[in-house]
Amino acid sequence: MNNRYRTWLGEKRGRLAARAFAEKGWNSRYTETLDEAKNLLFETLLPKGASVGLGGSETLSAMDILPVLRGGGYLFYDRYNCTDHFEVCRDSLMAEYFITGANALTMHGEMVNIDCSGSRVAAMAYGPRKIIVAAGVNKLVDTLEEAVARVHAIAPLNCRRNGHKTPCAETGVCTDCNIPDRMCNHLLITYNAQKFAGKYTLILINEELGF
Repeated sequence: MNNRYRTWLGEKRGRLAARAFAEKGWNSRYTETLDEAKNLLFETLLPKGASVGLGGSETLSAMDILPVLRGGGYLFYDRYNCTDHFEVCRDSLMAEYFITGANALTMHGEMVNIDCSGSRVAAMAYGPRKIIVAAGVNKLVDTLEEAVARVHAIAPLNCRRNGHKTPCAETGVCTDCNIPDRMCNHLLITYNAQKFAGKYTLILINEELGF
């Protein structure tokens, strides 16, 4: 964000949302920049030597975390550099840490994600000891209904990014397709994170990141 008024609003909404997520059991952290978020991740949240799985995320790509994870200090299940993507995603379900982005977050502390194979939302729901979610304030919406609408609205972008041969990847409009390459197969709503204390961490970043 290079507009000072948007930056101001992003901070106000980001801090309010961080408090709402904290009340729902999240370890929620507000940061101003990607660099601050990256430093928080590697200097505070992610211990050296941990096993780490990763969800596909434009936000994490912008954070440029792959070189660090591949640097030898972690047991990294690398979904982008493997011979069997399915098995790497299965291994990631049992990692100590799973790092991912989010499709939508509400100001009331709810998170909504949509998946094709389900590997990401499965890990976010159960499996890894710790879940770390990084998201820009552009992912914030006011209501759960808006969050669900948002994940469907951005689906064409994710289909284009991942090379899915869907109608929306050509037209930009969801047709609720019924084809093998459909992306919107699994919808996960995380209402609350209090069941396992300390499991979920949210890094909210005052920048427009991802879709």
